[in-house]
Amino acid sequence: MSATTDHTESGASTSFQSTATGVKAGKAARQSTDPNVKVAATHPIPPLSGKGKPGKSGGGVQRNLKTRHVSMIALGGCIGTGLFMTSGSTISKAGPGGGLVAYIAMGIMVYFLMTSLGELATNQPVSGSFATYNAKYVDPALGFAMGWNYWFNWAITVAVDISTAALLIQYWLPNTPGWIWSLIVLVVIFLINALTVSAFGETEYWLSLIKVITVIVFLVLGFAMIFGIMFHPAVGFGNFTYKDAPFVGGFPAILSVFLIAGFSFQGTELIGVTAGESADPEHAVPKAINSVFWRILLFYVLSIFVIAALIPYTSPNLLSAADGNIAMSPFTLVFKRAGLAFAASLMNAIVLTAVLSAANSGMYASTRMLYSLAGDGYAPKFFAHTTKHGIPMAALIVTTIISLATFAASIFGQKIYMWLVAASGLTGFIAWVGIAISHFRFRRAFIKQGHQLSELKYHAKLFPLGPIIALILCIVVIGGQNIDAFVHWDWQQIGITYIGLPLVLILYFGYKIKNHTHIIPLDEVDVSPSDLSKEHQETEA
Repeated sequence: MSATTDHTESGASTSFQSTATGVKAGKAARQSTDPNVKVAATHPIPPLSGKGKPGKSGGGVQRNLKTRHVSMIALGGCIGTGLFMTSGSTISKAGPGGGLVAYIAMGIMVYFLMTSLGELATNQPVSGSFATYNAKYVDPALGFAMGWNYWFNWAITVAVDISTAALLIQYWLPNTPGWIWSLIVLVVIFLINALTVSAFGETEYWLSLIKVITVIVFLVLGFAMIFGIMFHPAVGFGNFTYKDAPFVGGFPAILSVFLIAGFSFQGTELIGVTAGESADPEHAVPKAINSVFWRILLFYVLSIFVIAALIPYTSPNLLSAADGNIAMSPFTLVFKRAGLAFAASLMNAIVLTAVLSAANSGMYASTRMLYSLAGDGYAPKFFAHTTKHGIPMAALIVTTIISLATFAASIFGQKIYMWLVAASGLTGFIAWVGIAISHFRFRRAFIKQGHQLSELKYHAKLFPLGPIIALILCIVVIGGQNIDAFVHWDWQQIGITYIGLPLVLILYFGYKIKNHTHIIPLDEVDVSPSDLSKEHQETEA
């Protein structure tokens, strides 16, 4: 998880230096600007198939995600196990002030990234998202590397999520084998994604709603305790000045928790992938993007503030939650203090919904990315074939097989599993780098070619400052993943931590050398927007 001619032909190197004339994968018909042309939102979006022609099987993915689906997916994408389980460790390591600074800084970065993605996704709402934009606005080799890297990441992450889901279920059923629960979860996730895109959207809507309600209840109870409303005595803000608070460990400590905060926001870029199947991307995507700032403020900054106010940074419970002890989750502790006797069991259920949501989104994102790679000629074209309901079934089956193989490795080959997970660890940040670069190049090309910002359906604020700040922070986070390993020259730890970087570089330079691609000059970049009504006519033909 568009210019009317934004796909590149596969095969010859020159094919990636010009715009293909075929219909762009990920596009679909929507209401035409011509009031006399009526276009249904559920028409299929034909993928490219080799030489810029629509794929023959199934007709492509379909724009059946409603605005409420897209908004809630974007909303739920900000809320995961990172907030529920590991957010407390930022306070423990950097103090209440340090934790807040880390989340605010990461929140600003994510806001700029999402506004950048919003500008690109409303101009070209495609399932390939940033991988397509990297290929179109920067270098086809970069799109190839980013797309395969992102697919690999989510295929591996699904395996991690189903393993985590089994552990959470064993909280209630400790004497049952975990692998059975993992397989059941994988089958359920597969079936949801194999039905229709609206089934995926509806599932994500309700899973995300559970997470949103949990955070809101947490904030209401938390502030009631802080100010002594119904809970006496008032807790107040004493923990912000307790011992070495608010800032513990100085800047190095804040930098170290940047990583935790950054991982908490992983997955927010999914909004770009869903744009490819949104019934009304021109309105749905900007609406979701515009609320990013307030989501970050409400769900992360205020949650960290409440946790910091109620639990001193010296509490060992904050670190215990990061180690997976659900009973020590900051949310569990606050709910217990509010008198909820079954708080641990409740939070276990909520974290389970977060993990299921992550697995479901991961399966969707990886499947659509593989579908898009095939449409762009970067993967075997049979992956671009879809069912009559618009599901890229071949891509879904292969992704599921890879996830299953990775899960099997976690049981029978721990070392292999460790390296697979490590290889996917930086993918989210690498994808964010790609978003910042592609937006910077798109906007510069757009202006250089004589266009006006008023022509864009949505344009990011504070350009070029926004993508530049996001790019710098992403690089800082990637570089700071394991500073201790460099200090002690621990090559094994360096390899485990940073293996994702050389893999991307190998994909990039390998494709570049083989196909002789180059960075596209700004005046040759195709910045034309999607003409979905025209695509509908071509699909009908």
